[in-house]
Amino acid sequence: MIELFEKAPIPKAYFTLALPVVLGTVVSMIYNLTDTFFIAQTQNANLVAGITLCTPLFSMMIALGDMFGLGGSSAISRLLGQKKYQLAGRINSFCFYGALLLGVVVMICLFVFKKQGLGLLGVTPQTYQYANIFYEIMAVASVLIIVSLVPINTLRTEGLAVQSMIGTASGTVLKIFLDPLFIFGFHLGAAGAALATVVGYLVTDSILIGYTIFRARYLHLHIRKSRIPFVEIKDVLMIGLPASMTNFMTMLGTALMNNFLIVYGANKVAGFGIAIKVETIVIMVLVGFCFGSQALIGYNYGARNKERLKKIIQFDLLVNVGFAFIIALGLMVIAPGLCGLFMKNQGVVSAASYMLRWFLITTPFIGAAMVFTTMFQSVNQPLDAFIMSISRQGVVFTVVIIITAALMGYQGVIVSQPIADVITAVIGLGLYYRQFGPHGKVVKNW
Repeated sequence: MIELFEKAPIPKAYFTLALPVVLGTVVSMIYNLTDTFFIAQTQNANLVAGITLCTPLFSMMIALGDMFGLGGSSAISRLLGQKKYQLAGRINSFCFYGALLLGVVVMICLFVFKKQGLGLLGVTPQTYQYANIFYEIMAVASVLIIVSLVPINTLRTEGLAVQSMIGTASGTVLKIFLDPLFIFGFHLGAAGAALATVVGYLVTDSILIGYTIFRARYLHLHIRKSRIPFVEIKDVLMIGLPASMTNFMTMLGTALMNNFLIVYGANKVAGFGIAIKVETIVIMVLVGFCFGSQALIGYNYGARNKERLKKIIQFDLLVNVGFAFIIALGLMVIAPGLCGLFMKNQGVVSAASYMLRWFLITTPFIGAAMVFTTMFQSVNQPLDAFIMSISRQGVVFTVVIIITAALMGYQGVIVSQPIADVITAVIGLGLYYRQFGPHGKVVKNW
């Protein structure tokens, strides 16, 4: 582990940790696309729209899991860089059982406040029967989803990126096979899509927990060793809360977009559901590179290796912005044909391909913003991480969509996200230079 984190050439260390994460996200991406494809084969726009309206639920669960998963991995990677191995192991146990307790609370709350939740998601009388069953099953899955985020992230802090990928990919591949079986074979419709997710996460959690127990050197899941000093809890949450805000903002941003689009009809919402799933091809790979590099950044920050740290961040930016530009260009060319694979309804296909091309224009800016966000999480800069987390699909997006929708109507709704992407990247660049520029705070502290 020390050889990889401290001495290996940066490209080698970067891709050794990042590529397994990227492969795992690619498998998840394939599932997202096939999931959308199988659901769309029902040729029921209200069913597709009903599930799309519930998409923010999944983002919320990922956000809550990230509070312990990303917060814990940030703290653990820095402690490993400082050679504080026992404390790193205890933090992992604290995060696992904290996520487990939180998952149970979330499941209960989702059922108690189901009526209010469906209302906030923008469910209409036409989409209610599909959204309701999907909502209920996803509520049950909340414990499994939230818990999974801890080992997914913390295993990488010991260089076990391949094992983390195997765990996530195994459950996802299973979901790909179960989707058509449950949706069409058992005629379960929206319920089938949700049930496939439950079974997939059962498998994922089992594999990841097994790797933590039997393969990790310093990490453990001992409940008796899960008590940690308050200062360490604060350290986890100071990074974990801003990290979780990214997915909370994704949830709110998706719900906000759905609410602005629903006035233009279910076809527009269904088209948006297809467009964002295709955009996921770019986004999830960018997430894979960023998350894969976090352990490397955090370790060298903890070890106070300033020169190596700055070079890693610069390489991270180069990879993400470059990849985003190339893959987005290719997807823009084939957008109509790609969206047409999902549904025969030309109204939905036309809306999806039009939205997709607008969303893809600014993906290099998304790549830069993601690098800045995950970098601030890794180097223990909670305020900057928080600012980045609430910007792209949160504060900035909300302000932009309200203004552009009022000025330009439907077109304003579509262009709001690309505009927010550019603004967020500029904010991230400013914060980066404040920390790592010639007179930056990190430079002065070192």
